[in-house]
Amino acid sequence: MDENLFNEVLALMDDLEDDSSIPRNVRKTSSEAKEKMKDGKESLDLRCATVISELDDISNDPNVPSHGRAAIYTIISKLEALSKS
Repeated sequence: MDENLFNEVLALMDDLEDDSSIPRNVRKTSSEAKEKMKDGKESLDLRCATVISELDDISNDPNVPSHGRAAIYTIISKLEALSKS
């Protein structure tokens, strides 16, 4: 596992959680996803796939501002790279 990339993903999720212009449900999902990523009970690939799916679902929320959607897509991209490392 690429520890730097993992920490970068968690930091991006923190940024998404702390952005008050992002709807509350999206921030909550990001927080829950971050906890799932930290949970070492499942394999990294499975955790990444689960979180990618959840983030993809919330990225389609019409209430998410464009900068929030871009942040979600950045996180998804990094998760895909992390799952392959």
